This record gives sequence, structure tokens and C-alpha cells, in this order.
Amino acid sequence: MKFRQFIAQSGMLLVFVVVVIAACLIAPQFATKINMIGLGLQVSSIGVVSCTMLFCLAMGDFDLSVGSSLALGGMVAVIVGNATGSLFIAALAAIAVGAVVGLLNGVVVAKFGINALITTLATMQIVRGLTNILGHGTPQTALKPGFDFLGNQTYFSVPLPIWMLVLFFIVFGVMLNRTVFGRNALAIGGNREAAILAGIKVSKTKMCVFALSGMAAAFAGVVEASRLQVASNNAGDKLELQAISAC
Repeated sequence: MKFRQFIAQSGMLLVFVVVVIAACLIAPQFATKINMIGLGLQVSSIGVVSCTMLFCLAMGDFDLSVGSSLALGGMVAVIVGNATGSLFIAALAAIAVGAVVGLLNGVVVAKFGINALITTLATMQIVRGLTNILGHGTPQTALKPGFDFLGNQTYFSVPLPIWMLVLFFIVFGVMLNRTVFGRNALAIGGNREAAILAGIKVSKTKMCVFALSGMAAAFAGVVEASRLQVASNNAGDKLELQAISAC
């Protein structure tokens, strides 16, 4: 019985371990440090977005606009960074825009009762269109020195995006499992009516979760633009499906 419970709870972890071992045996260069760092950088954006996507799924919703929000966040960061010369201001502007997009999703879903699939699918198209308008249909290059700090700074030979991904995992893992906010999100997904009767502010919680989702996606866009030194109109394409799969 215990073995079956372990398989049910950790089945995907076992699959992951088997795949990694198989990759190491088939391709010896797979386990090298440079390859591990490369893989970490590739999945950093997906991992950051997955942290807040998990909260959406916990509530019984999902956010299909995260890929577009990532592209918009990167585009806003590059444009503001080129105008001000400050990565800090650029990042704040991008995160603020992401928060607005996420909050809009939350208001429509929570207050108007429109299905999250329809809401975020529409937002995905709107935000992608806005990104193309801001970038005039072409990728925008970061021109100011220092813009690459978030994407290319290293500590102990490990790039900063990987450290930030680990921090996101820890913070949001604790939030989901050890805080009232996380428990409320799980309760809403388990039984919305019971959550309401228990005094949980369902609409407020949903709006906060969607706002966090937009902010996380925009921040991931800033980091990606910082690492590549360019904001692409097509950044984050299919990211929403990858994030949901990761969750």
C-alpha cells in the first residue's frame, strides 16, 4: 500500500530520474556543467511562470495569456530601458504592465463569471497585438549598458536566472503549502461553494492570483530580454502550454 502511495505521489519524479539517468548513459556530455547551465537557462522562464500557473490550476483555472505577457514585459522593459537607461525602472514598468494584464483577467473571471479559458484566450491575442504595436512589428534591441545584468550576471559560476528560478520555487512552494493565501487557493479549487461558506474571499483571491501570474510572466520576459539583449514579438510562444505541462 505504501509503495502504491509513493508511486501515486512521486511517479513523475521517478520518471524524471529515469530519463536523466538514461540521458547520462546515452550521451556522456549531458551531465557536464555547461550543459546543465544551458538547460537551466532554457527552462528558467518556464519555471518562473509555472510557479504562479500552479496557483491558477489549484483554483481550477488557468492563464493562457502568460506567453503574451512575457513578450509584452520584455518589450516594455527594452523600450523603457532604452529611454531611461535604468534596468530597475524598466523592470518595474514591465512588472506593472504584467500586473495590469493579470488583474484584468482576474476581474473578468472573478467578477463577471466568464470562463478563464475564454478570458485569457482573448487576453492572449490582445496582449500579443499590443506587443507588436509597441515594437512596430520588429524585435527591439537593448541599447543601454547594464541592461544584461539580470540575464547574464553569474554567482559561483551559475547564471542569475537559475538562482532566481530556485528562489521562485522556494517562495511559491512555501506560499502554496504553508500560508493562508495558498490554502485558500487550494480550497477554492477543491470546492468553491464550501470555500465561500468558510468565509474565503473567492473573488479577491482569484484577482490576486491572476495578478501574480501576469507579474511573474512579465518578470520572466524582462529576464529573457536581459539575457538575449533583445525583445522579440514572438517571445513566449506556446509558453502557456509548457507551463501547464510543467505544473
